[in-house]
Amino acid sequence: MNTSEPILDFPPRKPPERRIFTGQYVALEPASEDRHSNDLFAAATAKNGDRIWDYLPYGPFGTQAEMAKRVALCEASVDPQYMTLRRLDTGRCSGMATFMRIDPAMGVVEIGHIWMAPELQRTRAATEAIFLMMDHVMTDLKYRRLEWKCNAANDASQNAARRFGFTFEGIFRQHMIVKGHNRDTAWFSIIDSEWPALREKFIAWLAPENFDTEGRQRTQLATGERQA
Repeated sequence: MNTSEPILDFPPRKPPERRIFTGQYVALEPASEDRHSNDLFAAATAKNGDRIWDYLPYGPFGTQAEMAKRVALCEASVDPQYMTLRRLDTGRCSGMATFMRIDPAMGVVEIGHIWMAPELQRTRAATEAIFLMMDHVMTDLKYRRLEWKCNAANDASQNAARRFGFTFEGIFRQHMIVKGHNRDTAWFSIIDSEWPALREKFIAWLAPENFDTEGRQRTQLATGERQA
């Protein structure tokens, strides 16, 4: 232990709230088999949706009953805490994400188990869904550290982490075996001192005036990630 470091007065934080979070383009709802499984099955089996499950430890789900069973497990889970992503323009649930590895004593939480149907990918609603989760953890609950981890082969997830302002911390080699394959894991983080500036960039990007009449962004979400 480095005795020159000050002792932190850090009261344990509350865990993420199990409630609905509503933004301009999306609502996050605690997973419910009754309310969400039909929508999620339709979303996951839509055209071009077969790649959703490539890097997840479960799926694909061939029948609605299989998806309902999966969503029931998500509903009962405390950590990970599963949230369903509902587009406000269509009213459909089109993906999921979780608060996971929740450590209130240390002020650390991870966002993970993210999957989005093609209709949700690369939309304002998709970006806002992740922002709402980040903002709850860092602004409402005042955690010290927010984590993002993914298969090192998953370029799309790594690019998303960088776009959202996470700092790359390295690769954990041979970290897991997933669906019979080796997984090296890429680690990313945001810490509390970085969040206020990142938050302002998200708010500016999500503002309606940042998009033209065709829905094209006027400015990109440039978060200026720093390499570890």
